[in-house]
Amino acid sequence: MFAVIKTGGKQYRVAEGETLHVEKLEGAVGTRVEIPEILSVGEGEGIKVGTPTVEGARVVAEIVEQGKGKKVIVFKKRRRKGYMKKQGHRQLFTGIKIQEIKG
Repeated sequence: MFAVIKTGGKQYRVAEGETLHVEKLEGAVGTRVEIPEILSVGEGEGIKVGTPTVEGARVVAEIVEQGKGKKVIVFKKRRRKGYMKKQGHRQLFTGIKIQEIKG
């Protein structure tokens, strides 16, 4: 069984036992979180698609890590003006493992 969830402004197709990185979620490592927005859930012919979410469906995940992503360099320059600006950014993420999907 799989589900399509929405968290952090992005959509992910998940199945039980999968591990993935999503935008930062509050909670310590080892806590269980429930994803509230499930867009579709099912398997084969029995797929339910929500409008916009599926009522009664739930996805429970466990937080396995909290961290920062790789550094992204932001470099701005205006030619012939003497303007240069260099910034770095590391996006916060949460690693979750899908425990159960109920449709």
